[in-house]
Amino acid sequence: MSSIVKKFNKTKNGRKVKLYKKKKGVTKTEDQEIQEIQNLYADIDTSKINSFNDFPLSHRTKKGLKDTGYVTPTEIQRESIGPALRGLDILGAAKTGSGKTVAFLVPVLECLFCRQWTRLDGLGALIITPTRELALQIFETLRKVGRYHDFSAGLIIGGKDLHFEKKRMEQVNIIVGTPGRLLQHMDENPLFTCDNLQILVLDEADRCLDLGFEKTMNSIIENLPPKRQTLLFSATQTKSVRDLARLSLKDPCYVSVVEKAQHSTPEQLRQSYTVVELHDKMAVLWSFVRSHLKHKILVFLASCKQVKYHYEILCKLRPGISVLALYGSLHQLRRMDIYRSFCAKKHAVMIATDLAARGLDFPAVDWVVQLDCPEDAHTYIHRAGRTARYQAGGESVLVLLPSEEKAMLQRLEAARIPPLQSIKINPNKLQSPQRKLEALLAQDPALKESAQRAFVAYLKSVFLMADKAVFNIEALDTDTYARSLGLAIPPRIRFLQKYQKAQQQKKLRMLEAGGSDEEVIPSHSEDAQMEDHSVAASSDGDETDVSSESDHHIAASDEGHWTLGGASDDNDDSDFGGILHVKQRDHALEDDTFPDAGDNSLDESSATNKKKKTKVLTKAAIAKKVLKKKIIANKKTVFDDEGQAVVNATREKVTEVARQYEAEGEGGGIDLERAREVLREEDRVDKQRFRERVRMKHREEKLKLKKAKMKQKKEAEDEEDMQDDMKAYESGSESESSDGPDLSWLPDPDKVYGNKEDDGTEEEDKSVDSGSEDTEPDSEPHLQQQQRSKKIAGKRRISTETSNDKMKKVKKVKQLPESLEDAEYLALQFLRS
Repeated sequence: MSSIVKKFNKTKNGRKVKLYKKKKGVTKTEDQEIQEIQNLYADIDTSKINSFNDFPLSHRTKKGLKDTGYVTPTEIQRESIGPALRGLDILGAAKTGSGKTVAFLVPVLECLFCRQWTRLDGLGALIITPTRELALQIFETLRKVGRYHDFSAGLIIGGKDLHFEKKRMEQVNIIVGTPGRLLQHMDENPLFTCDNLQILVLDEADRCLDLGFEKTMNSIIENLPPKRQTLLFSATQTKSVRDLARLSLKDPCYVSVVEKAQHSTPEQLRQSYTVVELHDKMAVLWSFVRSHLKHKILVFLASCKQVKYHYEILCKLRPGISVLALYGSLHQLRRMDIYRSFCAKKHAVMIATDLAARGLDFPAVDWVVQLDCPEDAHTYIHRAGRTARYQAGGESVLVLLPSEEKAMLQRLEAARIPPLQSIKINPNKLQSPQRKLEALLAQDPALKESAQRAFVAYLKSVFLMADKAVFNIEALDTDTYARSLGLAIPPRIRFLQKYQKAQQQKKLRMLEAGGSDEEVIPSHSEDAQMEDHSVAASSDGDETDVSSESDHHIAASDEGHWTLGGASDDNDDSDFGGILHVKQRDHALEDDTFPDAGDNSLDESSATNKKKKTKVLTKAAIAKKVLKKKIIANKKTVFDDEGQAVVNATREKVTEVARQYEAEGEGGGIDLERAREVLREEDRVDKQRFRERVRMKHREEKLKLKKAKMKQKKEAEDEEDMQDDMKAYESGSESESSDGPDLSWLPDPDKVYGNKEDDGTEEEDKSVDSGSEDTEPDSEPHLQQQQRSKKIAGKRRISTETSNDKMKKVKKVKQLPESLEDAEYLALQFLRS
């Protein structure tokens, strides 16, 4: 055996080569290190910890922290790492920029290291974040801190290759992802299991557990094992018992640095606010950007469409600084590029939604401008926390409307935010780009559409806010706001018009149910709001003008008469007594019977009928009805003249054998012999159909050739007959002129065709006629001879014309001949032609 080893340990040149290296197992020193570390967990004293080396951590974690630059732990890290290492559930709350990411990554690495986790053990730690950018940031920090560990980690977020992720899910030990993509893998990927999960981390836990992610998080938690360690971290931590019960937390340790501090925002953050009108917001943004070209600015707006329009318009205006935009509807790769680009730039302006408000660590942000009012105080804390991070300074400016100022400042004061310094803007120094915006929108229709969508999106965001004391859509001057965006005509606000119409119908129903007149009369603010938006509704004509409803109060008299314009005098029966009061009286018939006021049978029956009518007919119910009727979807049946169904051989089986086989094929399995027989029969029918089609085609070609030959033969015969007729006619005319037959019985051609001679001949005829009147009776033979010669001359003139001229002359006859002789002559002419 030793000779074989020596043989394979030598090469051709005689030098020894090591063929393989024996795999090292877990050394005793590593086991001893793990045992020593775990024994020191109980002796952790947060007051004596000044650096990460004071924590009982593995040498791999300490080395990774040192190389990354983490030397001195922050307060949240000092307070939360110790209990997390002991296996306790943590609720961590700290200010923005206080190092919460490292506070939960260190326990994750140490937990898997002490359990000697390998790739074969599967998923050991799951970190869930609400946004993709935050998940990417946590993943990058995990790669830096845990670079010396042997764990495999994966980033699972939407917008990336799903199939690439599916193949590698079973080998990943640590997953950082968003709720939507994680649930998709749980539903679709059989390789993804969480049975061995040791630790669950929720970053920005209050956002993950709110209504937006409630269903998704509940589904994810159901797939996780109940015995696990759970860590929750956020700048505004939740204390809801319902949320804690959903996560199955057992005696959680609440670590709050925020409650110990006097304020919930960083101390080095300078906070201020300014009050401007809605139509001045664009001018404030433009003037602020133009005066801070050497700074790094982050601007927050309420909706994605607003961010898109402001980004496009600033790029057109060229402020002299890089402009970026980050919002949810962008492609994921584009979002990642924008995030990295803004982090790398020294001077830039990024316009973003609340997508960038939570957890993202943008280095060296100088200004945070909240151009639209935040939803609540927690949103303000997260927005302002994008600057003044890690003991650095920064400034935050909150732009408020006059209707938002009082209520919002009260909300901020209740959230332990220090009083904001008021800033007044000099209107003379505002640079309004309204004229430039109008010109740009007139040139670019796409930019105009973007401005219209941004206008409607902002109003919808205000309308949907829960805190109506801060967000009052009735106090907004929408027309001037539209003009400040560059729009000449404000767009229609359909959702607001529908809401107002629904409110009016609701008030009418309350009035019909017996409500007072005061409940029906709309308030002054509603009238003003409806009048403000009546221009938008009537400009395009697509929706009803609601201003007509706001011009009149609707009320009901004691007798049930509807009046428009105010109360009416029932005693005034004159036609002109109430010019402004339109009345419509209810005339009851004799047979009409009305139930008493206490009879609720009619109301109950109408209510049940409404319930039946308003029952939602789903697609599943429609499909079930179709299945019960045995209706085949997308089937088209064609009938012939006799009413028989025409079988489409290209889509249906023609032979009886095939139809019988299809009917029997609903059971399981395939009979190969029967299938071959069916194919042979169908093939035979197809070949027969093909032969018939070829025969029909040949038959049609033969018929076409036959018709063409008959047509040519007929044309040739017609030409021969025409030539024979011409010859016969010419010969007949010559014989008549030579022999001189007696043509006195024929009618006069001048009477039939008209006199075609020149003026000289007409005068001669007239002279002859006049002379004939003076002649005596004994000169009649001479007169008859002259008439006969005249007829012969007219006959010769006709014979010299072609057959086509003769046809034209025959057609020009306007009157039929009166005598029998004339009729016979005309018939002879038709026969010859």
